Amino acid sequence: MTHSKDAVKAAIIGAGHFAYRMHIPVLAGRPEVVLDSVCRLGRKELELIRDEFGFAFATEDWREVLERDIDIAVIASPHNLHYEQAKAFLEKGCHVLVEKPMCLDPEEAWELVEVARRAGRELLVAYGWNYKPGLDEMREMISQIGEIEHVVCHMASFTRSIFSGGELANWRHIAIQPERSTWEAPDQGGGYAYGQLSHALGILFWLTDLRCAAVRSMLFEAPSTIDLHDAAAVRFANGATGVFSGSCGVPQGHGFEVDLRIYGSHGSVLLDIETERLVLKLPDGETREARVPAGAWKYSCEGPADRLVDIALGQGSNESPGHVGARAVEALHAIVTSGQAGGAEQIISQTQKAAAE
Repeated sequence: MTHSKDAVKAAIIGAGHFAYRMHIPVLAGRPEVVLDSVCRLGRKELELIRDEFGFAFATEDWREVLERDIDIAVIASPHNLHYEQAKAFLEKGCHVLVEKPMCLDPEEAWELVEVARRAGRELLVAYGWNYKPGLDEMREMISQIGEIEHVVCHMASFTRSIFSGGELANWRHIAIQPERSTWEAPDQGGGYAYGQLSHALGILFWLTDLRCAAVRSMLFEAPSTIDLHDAAAVRFANGATGVFSGSCGVPQGHGFEVDLRIYGSHGSVLLDIETERLVLKLPDGETREARVPAGAWKYSCEGPADRLVDIALGQGSNESPGHVGARAVEALHAIVTSGQAGGAEQIISQTQKAAAE
């Protein structure tokens, strides 16, 4: 464990658009951090990032970074590479932040949780909203509504161009451009569920102990080969029902829509990220609404990388742990698999969690 008097040596694996725009600047802004290693494909882009941020070592082969003396690693490569890379750096002894989705296969997701446990290291998933002030008040509200019986979890965003081959005008001015295949290739986890609905599931599974047991879904894919919109009916392990919904159809110029509604045996809780509302409803008309400062829940993702450093220094708690990511991967995998199979029910094994926790 790195102590506060020591430098925290960091590695970035998969220094693409988002790592360049978010994770690396966060780490560079922490005086305790030494930017040791950076890895990505493309020598021109790699050298640009190395020179801009002053990394000591740059390579196109991520395995070379395993030979370096580092304390923390950020895995921001394409989704299908997360498992192998996160596992290797956890086993090396690093605290690891992995981009969402944590990986694509549920068995591999729970294996990562177990690898982190055995290594005595923290595995964080890059769920930015989990680190926003006041959002965790929803957990205390949920504790007042009795047994959870029904859930509505919806996310929509202005991302049609990302998933359907449109112009990426919003990021034209940024030196490192998004890699289209990460979002559009099915074998890399392309599509709205993995790319965006994963955010909302990261909140749901952070604030509750729910776990999906069965999923039936429909996907809207035309004209794409990946899902642009998702609709799923869910049965949770505790017997509760649920509806998951995702859409890339918010017009450009508008913000993210994230809505969670939790209905219990004694009350309900509403979370609306866009309008910054968090409301507890109890019997006899009793209502409690959280006070949310304007702009507090606008999406950004400084929190996970910042907390990764804190944890390496022996401070702070993990608000996006591996088991949250693993439960999200189970749900996402089932949504996509069911949709591709014409709505066939996907039964989720409940054995892996017990072995991993």
